Amino acid sequence: MPVESGSSAAARQAKQKRKSHSLSIRRTNSTEQERFGLQRDMLEGQSSDKLDSLSRMEDSKLPLSMRSNLLDLFSQIEREFENLYIENLELRREMETLNDRLAADGQTLEGADLAKGALKTKASHSTSQLSQKLKTTYKASTSKIVSSFKATTSRAVCQLVREYVGHRDGIWDLSVSRTQPVVLGTASADHSAMLWSIETGKCLLKYVGHQGSVNSIKFHPTEQMALTASGDQTAHIWRYMVQLPTPQPVADVSQTPCEDDVEFSDKDEADGEVEGPNDCPSVRLATTTLRSHQGVVIAADWLLGGKQVVTASWDRAANLYDVETSELVHSLTGHDQELTHCCTHPTQRLVVTSSRDTTFRLWDFRDPSIHSVNVFQGHTDTVTSAVFTVGDNVVSGSDDRTVKVWDLKNMRSPIATIRTDSAVNRISVSVTQKVIALPHDNRQVRLFDMSGVRLARLPRSNRQGHRRMVCCSAWCEDNATCNLFTCGFDRQAIGWNINIPALLQEK
Repeated sequence: MPVESGSSAAARQAKQKRKSHSLSIRRTNSTEQERFGLQRDMLEGQSSDKLDSLSRMEDSKLPLSMRSNLLDLFSQIEREFENLYIENLELRREMETLNDRLAADGQTLEGADLAKGALKTKASHSTSQLSQKLKTTYKASTSKIVSSFKATTSRAVCQLVREYVGHRDGIWDLSVSRTQPVVLGTASADHSAMLWSIETGKCLLKYVGHQGSVNSIKFHPTEQMALTASGDQTAHIWRYMVQLPTPQPVADVSQTPCEDDVEFSDKDEADGEVEGPNDCPSVRLATTTLRSHQGVVIAADWLLGGKQVVTASWDRAANLYDVETSELVHSLTGHDQELTHCCTHPTQRLVVTSSRDTTFRLWDFRDPSIHSVNVFQGHTDTVTSAVFTVGDNVVSGSDDRTVKVWDLKNMRSPIATIRTDSAVNRISVSVTQKVIALPHDNRQVRLFDMSGVRLARLPRSNRQGHRRMVCCSAWCEDNATCNLFTCGFDRQAIGWNINIPALLQEK
């Protein structure tokens, strides 16, 4: 048997080492390749959704610039959500830290009476700061949710009783007479004012003495006289004599809870010409014409006793007239922009004027020698109306979508604030029920109590309710059939029967 030399054995061992080394290198390379392959697969898996979205975007028919804008917007939204999530986590950590610190302070400071009060004050201050931050952060998002839970168990019942149709244009204002016979008066943009039978819905009289839009109507407290303000820069006082027709039975309208709100298409609305009452007598001449304004007279009202009237105009002034002589007694100036409304107190010689300058002013004529004025600055947009209650309160409505209740004895801040979702027009307050009726631009009418609690919302559907902006509301305390009237730019006035349970009124 041949014997292998030492040199050949050494050569063979070196060859085997080189072979094993090459195998280990190949194994290492294959392991690294597998690891890199896995990483590549993971990256491809993570970006598969983005590639799919990009491919879908490429298949889209949208222009390239629009697709790029969409991708940028989605990226911004994602970053915003990430920032919100991070802030939420940090806020939670701060709350946990504060709770731990308060717990530790309570355990270690039982015997330190002197330092205990200071640390408790500091902890209370930190807690109040955090609470305020939480309130500020979530107030806007939760206000609607909280308001939805304010519904009471007993619901007011609202019934549409009568519709008063005959005007050829929108109705700006309406009022109920204070003397017998009790009639409803409406002022319209069709240059006329009409008197209606509340029970039958029939037109009793039509005043056509103005040359412009009739913007308001108010009845004398003791006589059968009406006061109208117009866009022809005048206010008219005219007498009326009407005879009420025989009442007709009220149509059988089922009682409807006041929260019904069925939306409908504008196509369903009847916008055709409404034929006016042909057999309605008319009055063309005014007993008294009040002239001195240099702009549209937007509103007018009788002062206590009915011997003087006040008018509000777009010339930024309110004028006080003597009814018997038609002479201008006082010109009430001070508003920076056009006036929108004026109202008088039912039992005192007080006047309140509203303006587009976001304020309303209280004018005091109780002392003939001193005519004081107070300015209310609580709104951020046009004050559309401000009205008195029987007590010492004033209620103001605004285009800033709020209604505020003020105390005449403390006029620095409102005692109640009502926040709504639409601009508020000419409001009215029920004397007996102490309920505020809010007509809105969005065709809704809502009822609130004096503390700001919502009581009801008048039903509106394709069969009943207003189809356009609701301009004004007026209560009638002495009528059992209709105790609330509303008018709007759908050319009609509506009489409602509102039954508010005593439980709701107490709340």
